Amino acid sequence: MKNRSVVAWIHAARPRTLPLAFSSTLMGSFVAWHDRPFKWPVFGLALVTTLFLQILSNLANDYGDTVNGADNHDRVGPARSVQSGAISLRNMKIAVIIVSLLALSSGIVLIGMGVGFTPSIDWLMFLVLGIAALISAIVYTAGSRPYGYKGLGDLFVFLFFGLTGVVGTYYLHTGYIPATLWLPAASVGLLSTAVLNVNNMRDVKGDTRSGKRTLVVAMGSPWSKKYHTFLVIGALLALMVYTLFRFEHATQFIYLVMVFYFAKHLKVIFENTDPAALDPQLRMLAIGTFFTVLFFGFSLML
Repeated sequence: MKNRSVVAWIHAARPRTLPLAFSSTLMGSFVAWHDRPFKWPVFGLALVTTLFLQILSNLANDYGDTVNGADNHDRVGPARSVQSGAISLRNMKIAVIIVSLLALSSGIVLIGMGVGFTPSIDWLMFLVLGIAALISAIVYTAGSRPYGYKGLGDLFVFLFFGLTGVVGTYYLHTGYIPATLWLPAASVGLLSTAVLNVNNMRDVKGDTRSGKRTLVVAMGSPWSKKYHTFLVIGALLALMVYTLFRFEHATQFIYLVMVFYFAKHLKVIFENTDPAALDPQLRMLAIGTFFTVLFFGFSLML
């Protein structure tokens, strides 16, 4: 019984989303390592804080979609822990509170390691951003007016998993923000948004019936696939423009080996009309994002 409970909580935390969650922290840290200075405590704490925020988002999503009816018998993806009865609503709510406190505590220490523990403008700015990230993770599908049900999920993912994650991590390392940094930040944000878009394409039938108006529901399948292509290609183009701005050697383009990987992914997206067939693409795109960031970081180290 205990083993089944542990498995249920691991399932609810959705470990397969973690490579994507770490991508923004890694991107900001890789660029900081190249530009100097680089702070190991900031790197480690940023990964821990990101871990807590991603788990928080997943648990709150499990809770919120069950309460609001989006998780039902029409769901295509893996069964959710609350909806299936593996975890009670009360226990999931308690878990959301506990992980929120862990994320907040880790975030406060991270801010201190980056800009100091004495209250300042920078300290206050990062505290506000951190609390905003916490709230956004929870009210994406939970609460009385979840923004994920109003087609705003894509925007918030782009802002927090892309721009804020990369630029914030870099600033905590270095104390400044170069104009070109927004390009790799946008790249991670676009790919993270693409992962959400695949999720929404997979769940379009259930979301439509439950009243969850994602961008996919609003646009329809043909346009959502074109939008998806824009997100993936736009992410690669943003990295290429950054590399051209800061060109030193041809090895900086090593991350372009991922073009073939993403081309295969887009082929599957356009060829499949059955939403259920898109579920494996969530993992494929999350891993592809992670390795794109790793290759990009490796090119900076070279």
